[in-house]
Amino acid sequence: MSNTTTGLQEPSFRESVDIMFNRAVALMDLPPGLEEKIRVCNATYTVRFGVRLRGKIETFTGYRSVHSEHMEPVKGGIRFSLGVNQNEVEALAALMTYKCALVETPFGGSKGGLCIDPRAWDDDEMERITRRFAYELIKRDLINPSQNVPAPDMGTGEREMAWIADQYKRMNTTDINGAACVTGKPAHAGGIQGRVEATGRGVQYALQEFFRHPEDIKIAGLSGKLDGKRVVVQGLGNVGYHAASFLSAEDGCIITGIIERDGALSDENGLEVEAVHAWIAKHGGVKGYPTGTYVENGASVLEQDCDILIPAALEGVINLGNAARIKAPLIIEAANGPVTAGADEVLRDKGTVIIPDMYANAGGVTVSYFEWVKNLSHIRFGRMQRRQEESRHELIVGELQKLSEHLGDQWSMTPDFKTKYLRGAGELELVRSGLDDTMRTAYQAMRDMWHSRDDVHDLRTAAYLVSIGRVASSYQAKGL
Repeated sequence: MSNTTTGLQEPSFRESVDIMFNRAVALMDLPPGLEEKIRVCNATYTVRFGVRLRGKIETFTGYRSVHSEHMEPVKGGIRFSLGVNQNEVEALAALMTYKCALVETPFGGSKGGLCIDPRAWDDDEMERITRRFAYELIKRDLINPSQNVPAPDMGTGEREMAWIADQYKRMNTTDINGAACVTGKPAHAGGIQGRVEATGRGVQYALQEFFRHPEDIKIAGLSGKLDGKRVVVQGLGNVGYHAASFLSAEDGCIITGIIERDGALSDENGLEVEAVHAWIAKHGGVKGYPTGTYVENGASVLEQDCDILIPAALEGVINLGNAARIKAPLIIEAANGPVTAGADEVLRDKGTVIIPDMYANAGGVTVSYFEWVKNLSHIRFGRMQRRQEESRHELIVGELQKLSEHLGDQWSMTPDFKTKYLRGAGELELVRSGLDDTMRTAYQAMRDMWHSRDDVHDLRTAAYLVSIGRVASSYQAKGL
């Protein structure tokens, strides 16, 4: 650990996860051997397969790692990136175990990856590569509704999940629950409304819950509510875009900085998230955007004065090289592992409050759980009760209207009350409600650990203590 504080050596992503795990278990009284059982990855499968493309056979390397089967199926995304390697996949699988335990989704932890640059291949070629990768995993039950359920991650999305689901169904024609083999599918192909926005929405709900507690706000050196808080977002991909969009449009936050691959935009008066997102989609980056200040060295904007910093892209962007210069009093980790273990120590010593990735980006796996349940139940949420709920509301509104007519102008309903109250909850509203409840409950569990023990000084340690405790209880219930 001393290496990380002196700057001699920056721990790898996997080492960071192990360091944070070890810091937590040192505060626990686990039975002999159980600590090691929880820490290690159960199994990692490496596959190398060939696909005939552009007149020759191209060989690709992929991984599927299972960290813990204390609950099954195991759950975790598949990422497509040239940076994919076994250590990274195993570290991400471990985070999935702890994440699922923290937010109480009944899954073990897994992760997958394919070492590929998706931009180097056209759509038809990507489909053939994805299907062949899926085939290699499916035939070993590393994709299966009851054993291992992937989801989107960096470089993958609804399209790839639809291909994988179709490949599974082609190979398992009589499995009635085949659609549940993967989550993050398009809504028209067995997916669920609200899944695309889920991780970003979860970041919003996490911040809303944090700002419900004056004591926690004070620890971060902040005051008041979310409204008016200055926010810097690193990475305007799916997660960063939705988080920034919801926080600015619904909570009154001012997005003062947006960092992308080709630089960053800065504007103390606030950037229009939708306009910047549209610009990036058209031009591939933020350079040339007509308003705000363009900063070529985008990473420097991480050090900009703001209230909330949201790293929402890659791991390790806040490290020993820049941690001391980070000014944000509150960091919420929308990405996996954006703060290294060394930087985490520097920031904690400064008094920075970090809402950890294990909790902050759990919206994706939470709504994936809802999608999995929907696929197994074979009915969309809200279908059975929505109209009955509207009928009950109609009775109440009818009585209120009679009362209004009797009392005259001195009492009347607000103009849009009837419309809003009568509308029964559909799938999207129910998904958001379930996600909000999950994020609130998980924060309470972390917060109770944070404030009830003198030896727990930060939310990350609290999160690890809660999740490792739940995994340990699960293993002990199995007789281990």
